[in-house]
Amino acid sequence: MVIAEEPFEFVALSDVGRRYQEEYLIRLGDADEQGQLRLDGAARFLQDVATDDWTSTGVASADIWVVRRTTLRLLEGARWPRYLDRVTITTWCGGTGAAWAERRTNFDLDGAGCLEVAALWVPTDSSGRPQRVREDFFRVYGEAARARKVPGRVSIPAIPEGATSRPWPLRLADLDIIGHVNNAAIWQAISEVVAAPVTFVSVTHHQAVERNDSVSLVSAPGALWLVVDGVVKVSAQYRKD
Repeated sequence: MVIAEEPFEFVALSDVGRRYQEEYLIRLGDADEQGQLRLDGAARFLQDVATDDWTSTGVASADIWVVRRTTLRLLEGARWPRYLDRVTITTWCGGTGAAWAERRTNFDLDGAGCLEVAALWVPTDSSGRPQRVREDFFRVYGEAARARKVPGRVSIPAIPEGATSRPWPLRLADLDIIGHVNNAAIWQAISEVVAAPVTFVSVTHHQAVERNDSVSLVSAPGALWLVVDGVVKVSAQYRKD
């Protein structure tokens, strides 16, 4: 079994600087057959609130931010969100590096916290090359980040002997505006292996999954990998205890 470890600290909501909050209704397309919020549904909410936050700043930028790693945990004693629940989602900058930034996001349900998320995002140009974090980003989010530095290195958990493999066909609906398989679509692979609720899940994008890739979904207890021609493009670890 691959042991899932929390790779970094979930910093508390900053009491200074920018924060953005929206309420979202969990609809039919977000829930599984048991009525639980699917993991890919949670990933879509994370994308939406991040987009809404950035759009509301009014800052014009040609950079395209792509997610490198997303780590989610269920708070002890909290209930996992369900169909028709209204969740309040609050997001802010938890720290930065030279060419990346951490976005922290909290899900509240019935006035109490239920999910905490920390995501590492990287700014890229139109060709996908990483860019340094620009000054206009720091003007908006720098105060909330409190000069906290976050590491940008990610690792690939080894695939153990005995892991199972099966094809994971791609669909046109999985592609996003830069021609890669969208982050939320990647989380559908997680939903194929483990159903919500989970207590912890961390998904790392090592390389983009692209339209013509022939993808294998490799899984072992507590972990999975999306592999193309022997190259791990995405890895994930999870716990349900």
